[in-house]
Amino acid sequence: MENQQVGEFVSKTFTWTIENFSKLNNQKLYSEVFLIGDWKWRILIFPKGNNVKQLSVYLEVVDASDLPFLWTRYAEFSLTVVDQLNSNKSITKDSKHGFNSSESDWGFTSFMALSELCDSNKGFLRNDKCIIKADVSVRKVDIKILEDQGTGSSATIEPSEQEDQGQEPSSVDSVQVPHLSVTTPSSEQVVAFQDAPSSRQVFIEPTDSYVDPSIVKEHDKVPFTPVGKLMDFKGLGKIEKVFVPLLEEVCSWHPSLVECQKKRSRTFIEWAFTALGRVLHFLKTTKVKDMTEDACEHLQILWEELETFKFDLAWLEPSVQTALNLKKLVERAGQVQKQREDMDALEIEVKRLKARLAVAEIDLEVAKRDLAKAAVGFGNDTDMNRELGYGRH
Repeated sequence: MENQQVGEFVSKTFTWTIENFSKLNNQKLYSEVFLIGDWKWRILIFPKGNNVKQLSVYLEVVDASDLPFLWTRYAEFSLTVVDQLNSNKSITKDSKHGFNSSESDWGFTSFMALSELCDSNKGFLRNDKCIIKADVSVRKVDIKILEDQGTGSSATIEPSEQEDQGQEPSSVDSVQVPHLSVTTPSSEQVVAFQDAPSSRQVFIEPTDSYVDPSIVKEHDKVPFTPVGKLMDFKGLGKIEKVFVPLLEEVCSWHPSLVECQKKRSRTFIEWAFTALGRVLHFLKTTKVKDMTEDACEHLQILWEELETFKFDLAWLEPSVQTALNLKKLVERAGQVQKQREDMDALEIEVKRLKARLAVAEIDLEVAKRDLAKAAVGFGNDTDMNRELGYGRH
């Protein structure tokens, strides 16, 4: 079905028909991918339950590990298991959620009892076919931002209020990162790279302290930081153009960032906001899967440089520390995945050996029957001389 614009949202209905449902051996199963704007979504189910005796159903953002570290997407959606005998008896559950790195899927671990799903007197499974429907709505303003940026991530997110029990992520094969969205007093939009604004702005008395240029030069060796055109930033100095939109966003939330620099020299201010821009740009553009040892070391250098400029960075530090810890989380997730693959390989080998054993047992039974037939009338106590006629007079 095509995208439909309803009010402030773009909505789409996706229907997934699952054949041979009772024969599924998968721990989890994904639907085909469907698009809303340029965003990719799919349905995720656990046919035998996600550690519960219930059908578990979720909505998932596709290729979440390929998106920038602080990506966010807000969606209002409903998931339905269709009663094929009486559509009025279909089971539907609604939710709204801000999807992000830590919660790239969201839905219902206990959607409906497996006993109810498989009840032959009901219409959820007909001809061993299950039909699951997702109705998903995404704000038009988010899609416009996505198109303007030419990327698969959004710069805005609306905080969700999860009131119904059972709404949660699947917590399977995902690297967990703390949620970083915020709410503005005058708008529902949230800056993706920013934490919730503090109710108390901290002003740091500015001083023109000396900053070792070697700290800044250190980054010339690192390919992660862009080098592009300079543009004026709030009349304070020339900053790389790519950093300016990020800096304007955070400074609108934290006026102390500008206030604490105003009495300092122009060169100092340019260095300070360039350092802040580098960190923000890194967090905004670096993907979770790219947080290698080198990337973590680079971010650590950027952060240490930024700390020398006497900003109040309490709002940013949690995001930086989370990113620095991602390498360990990604490695651990990789180890879990490797162990799962090894377990799957062993299960396949066990099934293969059991099949060979079953064939061998059949061959053994046939051999026993053939032996029994061949041994009829030919016991071990047969007198060969008598059978051949020797010794007769």
